[in-house]
Amino acid sequence: MPEVPPVPRRLMPWAGWSTRQRLIAAVIAIDLLAALVSCAVIVLNARNAVKVETRASLATVESLVADTIRLAEGASPDALLQTLDLRFQALRHVRVSVVDEDGDVIAAPSGRPRTERSAPAWFAELIAPPIQQHTLPLVVGGHTIGQARITTQPMDEIDEIWTYARALSITTLCINLAMLAALWLVLGRVLAPLAELAEGLTQLERHDYTARLTPPDTRELAVIAARFNKVAEALGEARAANARLNRQLLTAQDDEGRRIALELHDEFGPCLFALEANAASIARIAAGEAEPDRTKLATRASDIAAIVGQVQGRNRDLLNRLRPHGLGQVPLADCLNLLLRDFARRHPATQFSADIEGLARGYGDLVDLTVFRCVQESMTNAVRHGAASAVRIHLRETDGALHLSVRDDGTGLDPGHGTGLGLSGMRERVGALDGSFALDNAGPGAVVRISIPVSEGSEDASTVAAP
Repeated sequence: MPEVPPVPRRLMPWAGWSTRQRLIAAVIAIDLLAALVSCAVIVLNARNAVKVETRASLATVESLVADTIRLAEGASPDALLQTLDLRFQALRHVRVSVVDEDGDVIAAPSGRPRTERSAPAWFAELIAPPIQQHTLPLVVGGHTIGQARITTQPMDEIDEIWTYARALSITTLCINLAMLAALWLVLGRVLAPLAELAEGLTQLERHDYTARLTPPDTRELAVIAARFNKVAEALGEARAANARLNRQLLTAQDDEGRRIALELHDEFGPCLFALEANAASIARIAAGEAEPDRTKLATRASDIAAIVGQVQGRNRDLLNRLRPHGLGQVPLADCLNLLLRDFARRHPATQFSADIEGLARGYGDLVDLTVFRCVQESMTNAVRHGAASAVRIHLRETDGALHLSVRDDGTGLDPGHGTGLGLSGMRERVGALDGSFALDNAGPGAVVRISIPVSEGSEDASTVAAP
């Protein structure tokens, strides 16, 4: 069945926007939502305010018309109608039309002449309440002389509300535009360290570990910058350490090659020459006409056997230095004790002792070889550089880790001692196994302390005691 390719996710409209643009867009969205809510509140309040205002004006005008009729009881009907028309020309929110008893309009609707409306039609329709009209009979001396028609006119109030709302909207818009401009500038300054961080990460990606960030004023970004600088510094140190180790490794390989070549020349060369000389001597004895001298043949054979034994011994020493042959075949404790006996044989002036207990048969090639090399190098340094007369090894497995200490009574460490190939090799071997390495003065002499975590799955879970 053919594999169906994955469907790519649909990119959102804001995909690819910068952080500044997204924040500004979020603020604009919040502003728009707030504006919609504010407009809804203004419309609701305006509708209620216009309705209340027109009702109050209607009631007030009715009272004024009644009071005017009562006060002008002795006036003629025409004078009364004229008085009403003059009195109610400047009313707000209502319009008054005066008609006679025949229904004819005495005067045009009273009120201020209006040339234009400030509020647009859509706004007026949005908040204007229904038009109301009340008719009030005009009675003088018990006779009805006409009517006063009172009609609500909410446009005055609507114009006022529109003027207020427009001024408020313009002011709010100006404030928001100023706020967005300030926010754009502030975000540019606040987020500028992120661009510098991105550039720094690009430098690290290109293996340029000299990149450093200037800590910004923002506390959180300052913490990130400080962590970045520490990481870059650590990477630079690690790169320098790797380069130094590579150089040391090449030097050690060259030194080891020269040492092996020298040993082959100094040790195996004479032995091979001696073997060749004895073989030639045997050939001459055998080629003689007289009966071969058995004594001479036995002597030559004995010499050849001694030379072969010497060659085998040097060969074992050389192979054991390159790779301890017992590791992985005999328990680790036995290998270490054999190493101590070999050191005691080669350095009779130094006393070597060991406290090795509770170890498993082995912990894998890497761990076993690391422990062996660390013990070997520590004892070599104690004899060669510390002129120690006694060296003691302590090795135990506790709390899921091997704890090794090699202590001597030699001259100890100089204050400005350097790190040679041996110490660097030990530190790197232990570090590769997530262990810890320390070298300190210990009163008389020096002490090497090493801790290497080991898993439960050792080669042999059974423990062995040191012989």
